[in-house]
Amino acid sequence: MIYAIVDFQGKQFKLIENKYVYVPRFSSMSLGEKMLLDRVIFFYKNGFLKIGTPLLENVKVEVEILQHLKGDKIIIFKKKRRKGYKVKNGFRPFFTKIKVISFLEKKSIKNGS
Repeated sequence: MIYAIVDFQGKQFKLIENKYVYVPRFSSMSLGEKMLLDRVIFFYKNGFLKIGTPLLENVKVEVEILQHLKGDKIIIFKKKRRKGYKVKNGFRPFFTKIKVISFLEKKSIKNGS
């Protein structure tokens, strides 16, 4: 099993190869476009793990944008007791559905003494 934890727009997501993830919408990308996520915090592959301090520089995640959509409605209800104050609001957050295509690892060159 191979997976990575990536920082995306201030939120952390666990990305597994060939799986779908819903992330906050970024409208600058069009459907079917591929992009590289380089803010990798943690990477696990076949029992070996790498932890960034704070980020890993040799690991990138290639993802494909599949769909832009809206999430389920979230209701916000405010009330102050005995005052007759009630306000009901709601909104639907925007999401982007992405698919993880592959993990790109660059071999780090270590200088021996």
